[in-house]
Amino acid sequence: MVRYMSIGKAIKLCRGRKNFTLSELSEKSGLSVSYISLLENNKRDPNLSKIESISKALNIPLSLLLFLSEEKKEIESLSPELAEKLSLLTLKLIEQS
Repeated sequence: MVRYMSIGKAIKLCRGRKNFTLSELSEKSGLSVSYISLLENNKRDPNLSKIESISKALNIPLSLLLFLSEEKKEIESLSPELAEKLSLLTLKLIEQS
């Protein structure tokens, strides 16, 4: 089943898939632990440069991180089967990067 998530949830998911702690992501991205925690809990809306810093720190293409954070309405033109396949492929790419 395709899960739709916010950018915060996408960051948390990717961080978990990469086995990074908040401290490790903070160190690699140059952002504070508290700021990343606020992002992951959807209490802050990051600008693109901060999302890019996080994607680089996680060694994940920015486009994959943004795809995971898409809202349902933004990809509703895709068939559910295609959206599911893209989501699974994206997660596999993250794990391999």
